[in-house]
Amino acid sequence: MAPVERIGLVVHGGKEAALAAAERVRRWAAGHGVPCADIDVWDQRDGHRLDAREEAARAGDPDLIVTVGGDGTFLRGVRVAGAIDALVLGVNVGRVGFLTEVAAADLVDALDAVHRGDIHVDARMTLTMRAARRLEIPADFEEMLRYGRGPALPSPHVRPGLKSQGGWGVPLDVLALNDIVVEKLARDRQASLAVYVGSKLFASYSADALIVASSTGSTAYSFSAGGPIVSPDLDALVFTPVAPHMVFNRSVVLDKSQCVGILVLEHSGEVAVSVDGQLRGVLHPGDWITVYAAPKRSRLARLAEPDFLGRVRDRFGLVDAAAALADGHPPAFAPDEPLPPDLAHPGPPPAELQGV
Repeated sequence: MAPVERIGLVVHGGKEAALAAAERVRRWAAGHGVPCADIDVWDQRDGHRLDAREEAARAGDPDLIVTVGGDGTFLRGVRVAGAIDALVLGVNVGRVGFLTEVAAADLVDALDAVHRGDIHVDARMTLTMRAARRLEIPADFEEMLRYGRGPALPSPHVRPGLKSQGGWGVPLDVLALNDIVVEKLARDRQASLAVYVGSKLFASYSADALIVASSTGSTAYSFSAGGPIVSPDLDALVFTPVAPHMVFNRSVVLDKSQCVGILVLEHSGEVAVSVDGQLRGVLHPGDWITVYAAPKRSRLARLAEPDFLGRVRDRFGLVDAAAALADGHPPAFAPDEPLPPDLAHPGPPPAELQGV
């Protein structure tokens, strides 16, 4: 891996600890002769924030995006990095920090490791979508929808190199590391939504929201809504309804090759579409979106091989059952012999090696 050539810095400006850590990033960059540009993800043009490609271009198309804040700041950095295939390093000064990798105290060591190439690149599956039409936020909705969210992002463009194709819709230039969510707008009006897997109707829901999450996003909103925790090593889509008015309220885990279509039914209330927590448009009855795995992966810088379940245990404050500990404390499991072949590569070999 080549040394870092240019840094883009995304900072949570409301945290003193984040501002102090960001200044350390700038000092490190100056000391190593690496250009470092701040990326203001809230900057506006014509009353709207810039899109990811514009933000990346203004920062000189950095090859490393450093985020300083919590997971929300990290996701904003991922949005910019996805436009230029940059690496992302997250510095945690937030409350949970499930996605961020580095404590502020370890920031300089982390930057040194990235510069040396002494890191693990954690390539995470992302989500994108097609829609019946270009997404937009109607003028009469925008002020209401902006409450507590800051200025809205511009309407998504058509994805470069693709075009609208009849009944398959408009390929929108969006990328989600965590999730794409369709949610009701009015508190007193449920969203009535039909869900298709592939081209087949799965079920129709009257619900507060429907979440389509990646494995990475399974620990975010989907988990809060009762969805499963899925290892990010598994490329999957997790579909989770939020407060559905029906007996079946379970999540469904799908293979990465499958698509989830969501159609707003004829007499439903209007619904909002959010991508990684960022409002991107409003759907009306008869509109639809299709969510599926994107061709690009987000490239996250890790200082060591990721320990996903260790992070789950730590971040969610999991504790062992008192009744179990009364029967004995679990010892460390670390055999000193080499890992046997059937454990090193469990399961059947790939189909191409089986002649299938």
